[in-house]
Amino acid sequence: MAADELIELKFRLADGSDIGPSKYNSTATVTSLKEKIVAQWPKGINGAPKSVNDIKLINAGRILENNRTVAESRLPLSEVPGGVITMHVVVRQPIADRNCDKSKDDSQKKGGCVCSIL
Repeated sequence: MAADELIELKFRLADGSDIGPSKYNSTATVTSLKEKIVAQWPKGINGAPKSVNDIKLINAGRILENNRTVAESRLPLSEVPGGVITMHVVVRQPIADRNCDKSKDDSQKKGGCVCSIL
């Protein structure tokens, strides 16, 4: 494999739509791919990632590490020569603020029955 080989990739989103295909240098890092995904995210789709940390890229069932290059992340046995490689994009949803949940729980507790048995 040449050091500056171009690889054609497309990114499959959870709703079945795609970003790409586009050609990327085999020396590009997974982080740079994630940056492109965040920048090219379709406007009408809910759950858009806010940063590269919100995205996981999956190729052939493997979660790709941010610091690795595309060439290091490839699985040549699962690819068709000259074909487009499809990577799946998983967006981590933001974690709900626990303080908001506690205030809701407290308000429900306060509205209960105040009976006393003598």
